[in-house]
Amino acid sequence: MSIHPTARIVPSADVSDQADIGEGSSVWHLAQVREEASLGRNCIIGRGAYIGTGVVLGDNCKVQNYALVYEPATLGNGVFIGPAVVLTNDTYPRAINPDGSQKSAHDWEPVGVTIREGAAIGARAVCVAPVTIGAWSTIAAGAVVTRDVPDFALMVGVPAKRIGWVGKAGLRLTETDAGWQCPETSALYEEIDGTLREVVAHD
Repeated sequence: MSIHPTARIVPSADVSDQADIGEGSSVWHLAQVREEASLGRNCIIGRGAYIGTGVVLGDNCKVQNYALVYEPATLGNGVFIGPAVVLTNDTYPRAINPDGSQKSAHDWEPVGVTIREGAAIGARAVCVAPVTIGAWSTIAAGAVVTRDVPDFALMVGVPAKRIGWVGKAGLRLTETDAGWQCPETSALYEEIDGTLREVVAHD
């Protein structure tokens, strides 16, 4: 594993020498990046954030202050993790076994959260593994995600439910005669059987 010479790691950060930190990435005060974690290019790890063993981040990811990204999470390119977000890794958590003995690393099987390209997880949201968060979706602040999220979905509440769609700009889409439209970019999307996809214009 290696730390790219252009990466910025402040002295108070705890970065394993077995981690892989990509070109132009920054790890800020009191953040911890564990062994075999892999950060792509231009990632930002905020103050007090935790990146677990073997966690993989794509390029241009932002992990805000005090977020906890437990292994074996995988984040695609351009994923935003808000302040104090938690990505869990234990479906049936217990500190002890049924016989009262303390659980060790061999007594449970970690399961991860997968977040696809461009998705955003709002402040203090919790994603309960195993779960996949679709590309360009938005999870509202404080939501608790317990099931897979489709691409472009806008999810709110506990447990999180879809209340609409968002586009790549992050704004809620408006339904028009031509389909779902972004109020900022005017990009069009079409909904088919509960899924959304961007309409690509052809010359």
